Parts: sequence; structure tokens; C-alpha cells
Amino acid sequence: MNLTRRALGANLTAAWAVAAQVPAGGAPLAIGGRRELFVDRALVDEARGVEFRLGTAVDAGPVIHFNQPWEGRFCGYTTILQEASLYRMYYRGVPTAGNDGNDAESTCYAESLDGKTWKRPTLNLFEVHGQRRNNVILAHSAPYSHNFSPMLDQRPGVDASERFKALAGVHKTGLMAFVSADGLRWKKLRAQPVFPPPSAFSLDSQNISFWSAAERQYVLYFRTWKKIGNTNYRWVSRATSDDFLTWSPPVEISYGDAPPEHLYTNQTAPYFRAPHIYAGICARFMPGRQIVSQAQAAELRVDPQYFKDCSDAVLVTSRGGASCTRTFMEAFLRPGVGLENWVSRSNYPALNLVQTSPSTMSFYVNRNYGQPTANLQRYELRLDGLASIRAGYQGGELLTKPLQFEGSRLELNFSTSAPGSVRVELQDAAGHPLPGHSLADAKELIGDEIGRVYAWKSGESVAALKGQPVRIRFVLKDADIYAFQFKP
Repeated sequence: MNLTRRALGANLTAAWAVAAQVPAGGAPLAIGGRRELFVDRALVDEARGVEFRLGTAVDAGPVIHFNQPWEGRFCGYTTILQEASLYRMYYRGVPTAGNDGNDAESTCYAESLDGKTWKRPTLNLFEVHGQRRNNVILAHSAPYSHNFSPMLDQRPGVDASERFKALAGVHKTGLMAFVSADGLRWKKLRAQPVFPPPSAFSLDSQNISFWSAAERQYVLYFRTWKKIGNTNYRWVSRATSDDFLTWSPPVEISYGDAPPEHLYTNQTAPYFRAPHIYAGICARFMPGRQIVSQAQAAELRVDPQYFKDCSDAVLVTSRGGASCTRTFMEAFLRPGVGLENWVSRSNYPALNLVQTSPSTMSFYVNRNYGQPTANLQRYELRLDGLASIRAGYQGGELLTKPLQFEGSRLELNFSTSAPGSVRVELQDAAGHPLPGHSLADAKELIGDEIGRVYAWKSGESVAALKGQPVRIRFVLKDADIYAFQFKP
């Protein structure tokens, strides 16, 4: 068995050594000490017997039912922020359907200490529906409660009075900027919109902004339209800013050669453990794809305007700029069992992933839209588990492009079966195994861990290879690798 493995390994190493070439210009990809996820093929040169696999979300149940008089069945456009041990939730409250930006809309707030159990604090900031004892942070400010979307500003040196920022507005108004010191009491950054009313696109869904440490600027993702053939698709465009006040002209997002689909919300944000990678768990909208009959809609008590379409959630990623990757066209989250999940504008994900245990993270989804049972549901994922590379029992291999790293140890987030394994070989840029780090020197890694430092027979250290072009060869059997990182 061992001889067969060694012979197979030697043959594949020789084959890859011939095929492997340094990228154009001879420059390796500088990854420093960043954590890298297998959500795209940006670092991949070759893969054999390995597939890219979407993560599996586990239903953790509803965290809040929109049953207060100022909330209702049309609550939506939810944002989740995590600040140290405090989790904050922002969402639109609107009891009855109406025009976008009508005065019945308000912005509501809830909070949690673990991301799992949520409460509505009594804030006494605005009187809504005849009572001031509520959790409303913005009201009587049409149209800005329609899609108020806050963020925690991570820009170095940001003024404490503006550490929370938000954009809100609709087509006729453009986007108004708001700031807050505590995330509860908000004021306009200036009297005029910072993003003027558009002439050819829509701002009616969630308009997502954040400070990008990777791009060193503020980034805004927002809904537009794009005509392809005879179809007008709900699309996404992007703008950037150095100061949150002056924004660049919009640029349409490119999804490469992926077939066009309606993306109603994009929910793009830096992944918190690898902020150079932006992850968007988007609402994929299927207009006119009706599942629920009129009689069934009456039984569900869904609003008559909201049962003739359906939607689910998909994963879109980006490494900055106006290019996004659709590695997976399949649903990241299917609507699920129950006709209540197959109505219009349900299954819309909230903005942001947050860590909710040492080994898991959560995202949240608006469910049962337009129904008395409207709620926000939590879904749980393995940490870094948006996607993985996976090999079955027969085994497989993946070879990276030449990389340049900083650090002295290689840490893996991985999972194997009982007979499964992960082994790692380090190669030079031309594909030759490096002494002491060849497959013959590699120890078999077995188990299921969020972070395990890999070791060869000579030990864990890869410090001598720091700054050099290095290829990583992952050899898997009935195993997944979710992420890797070179650490000090």
C-alpha cells in the first residue's frame, strides 16, 4: 500500500513538474499571511479528482417574529453587525404594503449577546403607532427607512462620532448618508444626498457600503438594471469613495461567463476572517415562476401581490474591483419544504456573516414574506465553510499557482472521514518537491478541525521558504479543505 502510494505520488509529481509554469511575468501571487478560502479558483493551477463544493447551511430556527404593530409581514432588508460581544440587527418595519419609501415605514433594532437569542430593547426614541415604547431608531423620515443599511466603519482613524455609517434612499431621492456614535441615534451627514438621484438605474433595494481595507476606500454595491437580449435583469453596480461623501461614477459588475440571473439583493461584504475576499449571499429572484396557487395563497394568508414569483439564495464572491465570481450557480440556500417558503420575495438573506461559536458562523434570512408568520431565521455554517475542495474515497489532488507567503507554519481548516486523509507537499515554482516538504515527507492528517498546523517528518516550520515562490499540492482522500493560512 505504501509503495503504491509512493509510486503514484512520484508519477504525479513528475507529470505536474512538466506542466507547472510560473505565471506570466514570473511573479508569484503574494498572499502574505492572509487566510485563503476555496470559494473561487483564483489560486488554483490544476485539480484532479477534486470538486469545489458549496457549504451546507443548518437551519437553526427563527430568531425574531415580526409581530409588533410597527413591524408586520413586509419587514425586510435586514443588516446584522457584530461589535465585539454585541450583535446588532437593523430591519425595515412596515405593517402594510405601500409605495417604496412611504411614511409608514420605520427602521427597527434588536440586539443579542450570542447571535442566537435576540431581544428588542425599549428605546423610546420615536412614537410609532401611538406608542413610544418600541425598538424604532428611525421613523417619520420617508423614504430613508425603506432600505436603511448601516455598517460599522473600520477605516483607521475614523471619528468616534461617525463610527457607524449608513446609506438610504430610493430612485427619486438618491442616497442620503447617515452617521452615529452608538448605532442607535442617527443624523444626516449632510443635508444633500451623497449619491445623487440616478437617471437610468434603481436604488430601491438594500444599498451596501463598507470600508475595504484591501482596496483602501469605501465601496458601495447597489441594484441596477441590465438589458441582455429581450430581458431586463436586476443587476448590481458598484461605486467607490475616499470620504463617504463623493462617489465615483457607477460601474456594472461583471460575472464573467456566468449566465445572467436576477439578483435582487447582493449583500456583499468583506468576509470577517479573510477581508480581502468579499462574500455576497444574494437573493436570486425568479419573476413569474409561480409555485403557489391562488387557493393556496389564500390559505397561507399571503398578500395577493406576493405569491406569483419565487426566490432562493446564491453565493457570489469578489476579490475587489468590478469583477465578481459565480463559482457556483447552484442554490446556496433552497427555499425548503412548505409552500410558505415559495412566495415572492421570501428567502432574502440579511447582510453579513457573523461568528456565533468557536467553530461556527451564522447568516440570517427573511422568511414567509407577505404572511402573518413573517420572521427572520438563522442558519449555521462551519467557520470558513462557505465552500471547500473535496475529494471522494478514490482520492484527488489540487495544485496551487506559485504563491509568496509570510509566516512559519501552515494551518488548515479541514475535515476527513475515518479512513480519509489530507497530505501536503510544497513545491518550487517549476513544480519540483522541496526537500523536507515532499509528499514522501508528508504526514497523514486525519480528523476535523477549524485550525490545525500541518507537519512534515521534519516538523511544522516552513520559515525557510518565506518570501520564495511556492506551490502547494493538496492530496485528499474522502476529505474537505475549507481554508489555509500561513501563520507566524
